[in-house]
Amino acid sequence: MESNGDNKRVNIQSSPSFRLRSPSLNALRLQRIFDLFDKNGDGFITADELSQALSHLGLNADLSDLLSTVESYIQPGNAGLNFHDFSSLHKTLDDSFFGGAGDNDDDPSSTAADESDLAEAFKVFDENGDGFISARELQTVLKKDGESGEDDCFR
Repeated sequence: MESNGDNKRVNIQSSPSFRLRSPSLNALRLQRIFDLFDKNGDGFITADELSQALSHLGLNADLSDLLSTVESYIQPGNAGLNFHDFSSLHKTLDDSFFGGAGDNDDDPSSTAADESDLAEAFKVFDENGDGFISARELQTVLKKDGESGEDDCFR
């Protein structure tokens, strides 16, 4: 589904740092992602909103490919994906790209490595080391990464 600017397929490599291990954290994070992607706040993510969100993340997907992928998850009569549909799509993609490993991995060394990766990533955003990521810190990191850090990215 991911493509570069030349419309060539790009392989997505499995990275344990992108897997969500805890079901309760997974649901919370997924709800936050859903809310960010749902730009107009109507409770649905249209293919256009999803395309825009993926673009903001640097994942330029062809709209027709994206639509063909998500349309089977959209309930009849709905304008787009509701949270349940989005969650089902996420589960399918997780299974496809990560073999469902995000659901049930009891390997302590793998979990410790993932937590270490997460802590390291958190430190990038928590510039003053207070254990919290403020809006200002987030904007600063986004500006360094080439994003504007404007509120319109986060509704």
